[in-house]
Amino acid sequence: MPTVFTESMNLGDLLKYEAPNLYSRDRVTVAAGQNLPLGAVVGMVTATGKVKQIDPSATDGTQVAAGVLMQACDAALAERTDGLIVARHAIVADHALQWPSGITTGEQQAAIAQLKALGILVRQGV
Repeated sequence: MPTVFTESMNLGDLLKYEAPNLYSRDRVTVAAGQNLPLGAVVGMVTATGKVKQIDPSATDGTQVAAGVLMQACDAALAERTDGLIVARHAIVADHALQWPSGITTGEQQAAIAQLKALGILVRQGV
C-alpha cells in the first residue's frame, strides 16, 4: 500500500490576491487564551486593540470581523505580538477560512459581508 501524505493548509491556500508593498497586511497582538489556525476570521477587542477569533455573540468588538489570520498563532499561554492579518484589499478562498465552532451560516455570511466592507473579498472555488 502506498504512503499517503497530507499537506496542511498554507498561505497559498488562503490568500489569492493582496495589494503590493504589504498594504493588505497588519501586524496585530493576538489576545491570550487561544490557539488560532491560519485562516481564522478575527475580530478586534475595542478596549485593547487585540484580536480574538470572531464571536458573533460578543459585545467587546470581536463580534465584527476585522481580518483573517495569515499564520497560525498559539497564544494559549500568553498574548502574541507577532500576529499577522489580512486587513484590507485582498482576496481569500472560502474553503481556507476557519470559523469558531457553533457559528451559524447566517453569522458567517454577516462576517463575510463585514470583510467585504474592508475590501477583503471571499471567493469560492479558488
